Amino acid sequence: MAEIRNYTINFGPQHPSAHGVLRLVLELDGETVERADPHIGLLHRATEKLAESKPYNQSIPYMDRLDYVSMMCNEHGYVLALEKLLGIEPPIRAQYIRVAFDEITRILNHLLWLGAHALDIGAMTVFLYAFREREDLMDMYEAVSGARMHAAYYRPGGVYRDLPGSMPRYNASKWHNEKEVERMNRNRQGSLLDFIEDFTNRFPAYVDEYETLLTDNRIWKQRTVGIGVVSPERALQMGFTGPMIRGSGIEWDLRKKQPYEVYDQLDFDIPIGVNGDCYDRYLVRMEEMRQSNHIIKQCIEWLRNNPGPVMLDDHKLTPPSRESMKGDMESLIHHFKLFTEGYTLPEGEVYTAVEHPKGEFGIYLVSDGTNKPYRLKIRAPGFAHLSGLDEMSRGHMLADVVAIIGTQDIVFGEVDR
Repeated sequence: MAEIRNYTINFGPQHPSAHGVLRLVLELDGETVERADPHIGLLHRATEKLAESKPYNQSIPYMDRLDYVSMMCNEHGYVLALEKLLGIEPPIRAQYIRVAFDEITRILNHLLWLGAHALDIGAMTVFLYAFREREDLMDMYEAVSGARMHAAYYRPGGVYRDLPGSMPRYNASKWHNEKEVERMNRNRQGSLLDFIEDFTNRFPAYVDEYETLLTDNRIWKQRTVGIGVVSPERALQMGFTGPMIRGSGIEWDLRKKQPYEVYDQLDFDIPIGVNGDCYDRYLVRMEEMRQSNHIIKQCIEWLRNNPGPVMLDDHKLTPPSRESMKGDMESLIHHFKLFTEGYTLPEGEVYTAVEHPKGEFGIYLVSDGTNKPYRLKIRAPGFAHLSGLDEMSRGHMLADVVAIIGTQDIVFGEVDR
C-alpha cells in the first residue's frame, strides 16, 4: 500500500482571494481542509507604538489607514476616546454629521465587501456594479474633507468643517463632451446635502439590483448556504461582533445597546440571521445597507433644518479660524501651541467602542497626563474573526475557504495594526 499523507499548502499571501497579505497554511486531505493556520503580521505598521510618540491629534490620520475601507469609523472610535477622557461633548450638529458619515462609510465598506466576496466566488458583474456606487460615496468624502479615502475629518470637539454648500463639478475635456458632462453634473447643482439626498433616493434600487443578481442565484446559494456555520454560543465565545455575530442570530449592535452620538434618537432596525452560515451573513449585510440608507435620510432632514457650530469654541483643543489667527495675537499663539505641542489629557484610562462596519472597533487609551498617549491599544474586529477561520473551515473543501474568508470581511490594516 502506498503511504497516504496530508498535503500542506500555502494559501497566499499572493493568492487573489487572500485579501492582500494573509498567509494561510492549509493542511489538506485530498481537497478537504483538516486544519487552517492563519499567519499574520505581513502588514504590521506599528500604529499603536507610533501613537505613543505623537501628540494626540497627529494620530488621527493613522486611524484612517487601519481598516482602509472604513476610514471615518476608525477615526470615530479614537476621537470618542479623547473626548471621553477630556470630558467634552461635540455640538449636536457635529454629532449628526458624524452619524451620517459613519453610515456612508458602512455602505462604502459593504459595497467593497460585496464586490470582492462575489468576485472570489466567481460572480464578476456585482463587482462592477458596487464600484459604480462607491464612486459617488468617495465624492462625498472628497467634498467634505478634500481626500477620497484618508479623510482625517473627525476631530476632538466636532468635525473639521461644516458640509460645503456646493459640489465640485466635472468639466468638458477630450474624454467627455459637453452633453456627457451635463448629464454627469445633473445631481451636482446644489449642496453636498442635496447630492447625498439624491444618492439615498437612488440607492435602494441599486441594492435591489445586487439582490437580483445574487440572492436567489443557485450558484451563489450552492457556494454560501451551509458554509462556515457558526453557532450563537461559539460566536459569543470567539468574540465575534458586527455582521459575524448577527448572522448567527444574536441581536448585538452597539448603536442600539450602548448608543453613542445621536443613534438613540434615530429609527433603524438590527437585521439578524438564523443559520449562521455565509448566506445569512450576506443577507444581514445587504439589509444593513438599506438601514444605513434610512439613517442617512433622517440625518439629512435634521441637518437641513438645524444650522449651527460643528466644532467646540475652546481654542485649547480646537484651532481658531484662519481669519482670527491672522489678525489676533492670542489666536496665533493658540494655533502655534496646538499644532506644535497639542494638548494634554488628564491622567487615567478609557475604553470606547463604535459599531464599525466589521464589528466592535475599540480604542483603549492610557494617559499619563502628558500630550502623548502612554499606551494605545486597538481592538480590531477582524482580528477576532480571523482567529475563528480554522474552526469555520475545518471539514470544508478548499474552494469553501475562499467563501469563508470573503464572508469574514477581513482587512489586514486593522488585523496586523
